[in-house]
Amino acid sequence: MAETFRRRKDGEEWALEMERNIDRNGSSKPRVVRNVRTFGELIDLHDEDMREVGRPPRRSKAAVMASLKAELGSVKLPALNRQRLIEFGRKRAKQGAGPATLAIDLSFIRTIITHAAAVQGIEVSAEEARLARVALSHLNLVGKSPSGEGRLAGLRGVLCNSPYGQ
Repeated sequence: MAETFRRRKDGEEWALEMERNIDRNGSSKPRVVRNVRTFGELIDLHDEDMREVGRPPRRSKAAVMASLKAELGSVKLPALNRQRLIEFGRKRAKQGAGPATLAIDLSFIRTIITHAAAVQGIEVSAEEARLARVALSHLNLVGKSPSGEGRLAGLRGVLCNSPYGQ
């Protein structure tokens, strides 16, 4: 970022302000301080920041974030604790979400919270999400997919019904 000034003193003051902004928030742009209260607002901030740096969420991530916002968006940040996330996981499992899907959901929750703390300076801890994941893992509700077996079964069906698979 560069500017042109008529007086040297104006240029020096501008440079000092840019340095202060970088020290405060890692960017020369003044960061608008926001009063973030809900998890939905954290999701919006994450989305805005990723778009700003040219990395908008792809379709699958956008769908997961929309689902998380619908389910947890109105939850106030202090209430987004281990117990609330465990309840969320149990509910998703009852709705039919498998261990791999739930692992993805919790991974995104943790990413969004970590991003808010690291980039935005919002006082929120990802530790609650980590602990919820541990608890849900012990309940066998979070885990890995069985090594892509679902994708392979679908591919086998396509190949077996095509002239190439015979």
